[in-house]
Amino acid sequence: MKPLKFMGSSLDDLKNFPEEARKVSGFELFSVQQGLMPSDFRPMLAVGTGAYEIRIHVMGEWRVIYVAKMQDAIYVLHAFQKKTQKTNKHDIELAARRYKQITKEE
Repeated sequence: MKPLKFMGSSLDDLKNFPEEARKVSGFELFSVQQGLMPSDFRPMLAVGTGAYEIRIHVMGEWRVIYVAKMQDAIYVLHAFQKKTQKTNKHDIELAARRYKQITKEE
């Protein structure tokens, strides 16, 4: 099972989710660690190849962007509350910057 590595403030951001949303996030990330896909996700090509967004619909809309294609770990790039229908440009840019950090290491 691949370990999770949290980039930047993503772990603290995830800890600030409401308890129910945090539980769902943990379950979905555990599924990814098992080699499965989350129950509700979409590719995030604007972030980078192999980046996915987990969609959590509990007590609002929450998102976790991760990359699982690296050999050593699953990288959680960003975790945030989604307040509008379209993902905020800042959230995409932040995840893309963190994606570039891990692809430099590979």
